[in-house]
Amino acid sequence: MIRVRDFDPSSASDFSEQMRKAHNTGQTMIPIIIDSYGGQVYSLLSMVSDIKNSRLPVATIVQGKAMSCGAMLFSFGNPGMRYMDQDATLMIHDVSSMAWGKVEEVKADAAEAERLNQKLYHAMAENCGKSKNYFLTQIHERGHADWYLEADEALEHNLTTTIGVPSVEVSVTVDMKIFISTVSG
Repeated sequence: MIRVRDFDPSSASDFSEQMRKAHNTGQTMIPIIIDSYGGQVYSLLSMVSDIKNSRLPVATIVQGKAMSCGAMLFSFGNPGMRYMDQDATLMIHDVSSMAWGKVEEVKADAAEAERLNQKLYHAMAENCGKSKNYFLTQIHERGHADWYLEADEALEHNLTTTIGVPSVEVSVTVDMKIFISTVSG
């Protein structure tokens, strides 16, 4: 089980390591529990890459909150494997840019923020079985303000596929062999 709270380079590196280890345990799926206010978008993209390249199905589970990057990561759970606690909250918004500097630098940062918006909203729409511009339109209609969703609203938009937190049952099998090796002498 992987818990995600932060989206920064260190957290992305830890996430990648935990995903790698999960593939070597013999487990049949990887549950990812998200309880996050969000963070850095490039760290999110690193985590998304790990999920997309996973050889195992990934279940995403929101407990508490999945805001900003957390909501985006949540949408990358495998079809039918996105779970949201009844009392949890999702928050979706545009990518933030902390641009400052010369005019051309600010323009370049704004263009990059727009590129990331398009990329992430399109991916979220695809993950949720919606038309390419579905979430872009939803955000635009809300004046590009933060969009908060409770579990039932998230279900209406197919962001979550199930309201409730699944129980995870772990079973362990250990194989042992005993033998005598002969010592030649």
